[in-house]
Amino acid sequence: MQHAPAARPSHASAVRALPGAALAAVLALGAAACAVGGRGTEGPAGPVPTTPQSPAALPSAELPPVLTRGQARAALVGAGDLGEAWEPTQGAATWRDELLKATAERPDCRRLLDVLYTEDLFGTGAATAPRATAALDDVDGGAQLHYRVTSYRAADLDRTLAWLGTLPDTCGRFEARDADGTTRDVRVTGLPLPEAGDARGGLRVTVGGTAPDNGADTGADTRADTRADGGGSVLTLDLVAVRVGDDAISLTNGTLGTPADEATRTAVEVGTDRLTEARRQGRAQV
Repeated sequence: MQHAPAARPSHASAVRALPGAALAAVLALGAAACAVGGRGTEGPAGPVPTTPQSPAALPSAELPPVLTRGQARAALVGAGDLGEAWEPTQGAATWRDELLKATAERPDCRRLLDVLYTEDLFGTGAATAPRATAALDDVDGGAQLHYRVTSYRAADLDRTLAWLGTLPDTCGRFEARDADGTTRDVRVTGLPLPEAGDARGGLRVTVGGTAPDNGADTGADTRADTRADGGGSVLTLDLVAVRVGDDAISLTNGTLGTPADEATRTAVEVGTDRLTEARRQGRAQV
C-alpha cells in the first residue's frame, strides 16, 4: 500500500525552526546598524564616523582666545592716570548729538562719522564687542575721553588701522549734514602717536561751523573759518587705536575747547602697558 507524501513545512514554520545561533546573528546585525546612526559610538575598528555639523554650529578655529572681563578691566585707564582735573564721567557730552550725529556723501567719510558717534571702531557684532570700557571727564577743560578694550583677530584689527591711515587723504575735508539739513565743515588729519603696541593709528577730526558754499579747501584753520561764519561750537576730537597681539585699545578724546594732547598720549602709553601686562598674566594662568 502506498503512503501519502508528507506535507511541506510552511514558511512560518521554517522561520520558527531557524536555529538559535542564526537568529542571534540577525539581531546583532540590526543592533550594529542602529549604532551607526548614533554619535561617538566606537566599534572594534575605532570610532564610527558621525554626520558633519553645519559650519555655523561649529566654533571658529580662527578666533583667538579673548581676555577675561577681569583682565580687560585691568587694562583700562582711570582718572588718576590723567591728572587732577579728570574724574569719572557724569554723562555723555552734549556735543555728541549736536555735532557728530550726521552723515556724508562719500562712504569712507560717512563711516568715519558713524564710528565717531557710536565709537564702534572695530565693528558692531558680538565678536567685536568691547571687553571693558571707561569714560572720563576733564572738569576744567570740558574734554571727555572714552576708552575701550577689544579682543579680535590681529589681521582684522590691522585692517581697521590701515583704513584709519587712509582717511586724511580720502576725507581730508568734507561736508557733513545733520537731520535738520545743517551742514558742518569737517577736517581730518593724522595724529602722531608714541611708539606703543604692535600697530597703531590715530586721527584728529574737527567738526563745526557751516561748510563753505563751494566746499573748497581754503587752507585756513577750520576753527577760524567756522567762527568767522558764525557757525557756533567747534569740536576737536582725537580717535586712536593701538593693537597688542589679538587685543586692542581704542579711545576718543573730544573737547569744544583746547585739545588735551597730553591726556591722549598718556592714555595710549599707560593703556598699552596695562594691556600688555594683562595679556602676560593671562598666558601665565593658562
